[in-house]
Amino acid sequence: MATSVNRSCLTYLLHLAQDNLDFRLPEIKALLALRGKSFHPSGDFQEKTPFWCLDGLAEEDVRGVMARSVCAKSAFELWGHGQTHSELRTSLLNYPSENMSPFMHKDSTYRINVYTFNKTLEFPDRIKRIDAMDYLPFEGTVSLKSPQHIFCLLEDYGTDPNDIPEHPNYIYFGRWIADGQRELIRSHSVKNRHFIGNTSMDAGLSFIMANHAKVNENDLVFDPFVGTGSLLVACSHFRAYVCGTDIDYNTIHGRGRSSRKNQKWRGPDENIRANLRQYGTEEMYIDVMISDASKPVWREAPLFDAIITDPPYGIRESTRRTGSHKDVTKHADGIYLESHVPVSQAYHLSDIFTDLLNFSAHHLVVGGRLVYWLPVYRPEYSEETVPLHPCLRILSNCEQTLSSHTSRRLITMEKIRKPEVCFSRRRM
Repeated sequence: MATSVNRSCLTYLLHLAQDNLDFRLPEIKALLALRGKSFHPSGDFQEKTPFWCLDGLAEEDVRGVMARSVCAKSAFELWGHGQTHSELRTSLLNYPSENMSPFMHKDSTYRINVYTFNKTLEFPDRIKRIDAMDYLPFEGTVSLKSPQHIFCLLEDYGTDPNDIPEHPNYIYFGRWIADGQRELIRSHSVKNRHFIGNTSMDAGLSFIMANHAKVNENDLVFDPFVGTGSLLVACSHFRAYVCGTDIDYNTIHGRGRSSRKNQKWRGPDENIRANLRQYGTEEMYIDVMISDASKPVWREAPLFDAIITDPPYGIRESTRRTGSHKDVTKHADGIYLESHVPVSQAYHLSDIFTDLLNFSAHHLVVGGRLVYWLPVYRPEYSEETVPLHPCLRILSNCEQTLSSHTSRRLITMEKIRKPEVCFSRRRM
């Protein structure tokens, strides 16, 4: 019984990738929330560092997070840590032996890896680090190719490549649990995707958005500005049913000029469904349709578990909606006096986000999440400029810098109540 209690009170070490720093904490929090767990950092938590220590989790929780995270590289059961190798030794010798023994008995095989952040160690130095840990009671056999258990010594030399200290700032040792899903960034790269456009979302950011939205198996996810469907690809990977709309006929149907170099026109099978087919998730595809996001086309009901989108900013993609500045009259019986063909007019940025928040308040289930990009002019940005809605609360606000003066912010909101008499508002 004592062993069971101890193993339920372990500390786990996450090794985080050093890109998209703002997006890491909301992703890990969202993935823990999917498992009904909270984020409890251990000790002096510093968000921008590559190593986080977390308490209050079970190993299956850590494995569940790593099965989805594209921000985390690896996770370990932390056995010891310290600012020096002497402190690490003391910490390891004080770690409960009953927690170590299942992985160190004579019938087991193991390997010890040495990982250094922001510094390269020569192979002989790595061997010296391993040999210096002979105080640990390993009784099993070393297996470099296929060990049952992998252990890792991790040394943190800070984040400044121009100021690398001689000795590590901090040292960790633990049992490897699982790797994250960084491979998805390569395997789903838009460079190799069947159907892309000028504004197709980067694969890594698409998966981050899906994780921020807590997209789960059998969820229904909607993108009102679907474009070439990059966000649908990411959500369908997590076994959610996906659908979307867009005002652009050519994009929805894969018609017109190609976005690929040395290719003039799109091929006959370039479409969103083909993208999902490419990654083996076509069965999660519901449909996409031509629709104006500013017009009500859905029945008044909470339909979606998540709404994830990248609205057009008017930079590489124009912002349009159907309508005309010209008055068109019609008889009482509804017949137009002139042939009426919907045309497009400017769709102002403030209106886009007002409509998006109103739509989300009405069509998300309670507890469902809206994740979207908000373009900002950095010198004038403040949190007061982020659109609000009384039925939605902001969970995170992450910046991706585009230039010295421009950036876009990934806003994650959660529906907290039904829209009885709710109207979106903007803080002025």
